[in-house]
Amino acid sequence: MTVVAGADDARERLDRLLARHVPQLSRSRLKALIESGNVTLAGRTMTDANHRVNQGEEIALTLPEPEDPLPQGEAIPLTVVYEDEDLIVIDKPAGLVVHPAAGHWTGTLVNALIAHCGDSLSGIGGVKRPGIVHRLDKDTTGLMVVAKTDRAHVLLSRQFADHGRTGPLERAYVAFVWGEPARPSFTINQPLDRDPKARERIAVRKGGREAITHVTTEAHFGGLVTKVRCRLETGRTHQIRVHLAHLGHPLLGDETYGKGFKTKTVKLPGDARIALETLGRQALHAAVLGFQHPTTGKDMHFESALPADLQRLDEALRDAQQAAM
Repeated sequence: MTVVAGADDARERLDRLLARHVPQLSRSRLKALIESGNVTLAGRTMTDANHRVNQGEEIALTLPEPEDPLPQGEAIPLTVVYEDEDLIVIDKPAGLVVHPAAGHWTGTLVNALIAHCGDSLSGIGGVKRPGIVHRLDKDTTGLMVVAKTDRAHVLLSRQFADHGRTGPLERAYVAFVWGEPARPSFTINQPLDRDPKARERIAVRKGGREAITHVTTEAHFGGLVTKVRCRLETGRTHQIRVHLAHLGHPLLGDETYGKGFKTKTVKLPGDARIALETLGRQALHAAVLGFQHPTTGKDMHFESALPADLQRLDEALRDAQQAAM
């Protein structure tokens, strides 16, 4: 699609000019196309939507091929902890996005599940989230349960929505945080909502959704780092990461909520510093998952050991602690 700027277009912003000449596309969509390199001006690729166009300049717009709306199965290895006709429990590795979304249309857990389970996944979650009843962040490791039937999806979703208040739902995480909390056990009850200044972040905000995290100390490492176990009473996006950062104890390796603490890395003993620098993610692992089986009614309980990267960090911190004694 080609547009030649006329006299009325002179000195007009590129996105506004295209919006006038290509009315079938919204201005926001055109801006996104410009920023992704799909527009050339006089033969040069333009990524600045604010660029002022001169009369007579030729603008070429290339529309990318439409994305397949249905995620496809991909042969991505899964660590299956348990599986039956109703559900599957997996131990998610770091770096695996749970479901397709902007920037991650392929290579997700959903793509892996489609390949593994075929047509048996519950469709209630929608074509992009079949079987998904709860999520883990991309770089959080650990246990997840996925529904394989619609009935299982409904009943499991009820348990997660109820936050285990009337049933056996249990979710516990192991985390490594900066500093040493003042008490060995405590509860964080702070509402969470989108950060109005950065929509990709979550923040403690008055009027937000109820969020409750129970925290217990497992080990201290010289006052610089503490290993804690967090039990979720609610399950909000980034809940543990935001709650602990709000108290001044962000997770090690958390670039979103603990960036200001990165300078503390140099204070760690050698092996521990190397383990953290090579971790490349927040030090958080979903270690325990419990729920009531949607068909049998049996209480299901699963535990996952620390993955290798967090195990290295844990051992290095312990060795340094022993050496200092």
